Amino acid sequence: MMSRVNQITSANSLRLQHAQAGLPAGGSTDNNVQFAELLRQEVNKPRSVQFSKHAALRVQERGIEMTDTLLSDLNQAVQKAQAKGAKDVVVIGKSGAFIVNVPNNVVITTMSGAEMKDNIFTNIDSAVLI
Repeated sequence: MMSRVNQITSANSLRLQHAQAGLPAGGSTDNNVQFAELLRQEVNKPRSVQFSKHAALRVQERGIEMTDTLLSDLNQAVQKAQAKGAKDVVVIGKSGAFIVNVPNNVVITTMSGAEMKDNIFTNIDSAVLI
C-alpha cells in the first residue's frame, strides 16, 4: 500500500509527465485516456525496497555491503513473496538475513551471516533464500 506522500508524489510526477508530453491538464477524452494509461503504469511499476532507519543502521554497524546485485536479489525475493501473499518475510542470502514487511516494502532489520547462527526468527510467515 502506498503512503499518502508517495501517492501525492506519484500523482505530481504523472502530471509532470503528462505536461511534458504536451498534453493539456484537462480536456478531451483522448487526454484522459492517456493520463489514465500513465497512472496505470505508475501504479503497476515495481517499487524498490526501502530500509527503515533501524535497518539502515544495522547494515552499517554490521558491515553488510549493499551492492546493486544484492539489492536486485532482495527486490526479486520480496516480489516473489508478495506474489505468494506473504506479509513478513525473512530473506536469507550470503550477506545475511533481511526481515522485510512485504505490504510496505520495508526492510525492518538485518543481520550478518555470522549473527544468524543460534538466532530465532519470529513473527514471519515466509522465508526466501537468495
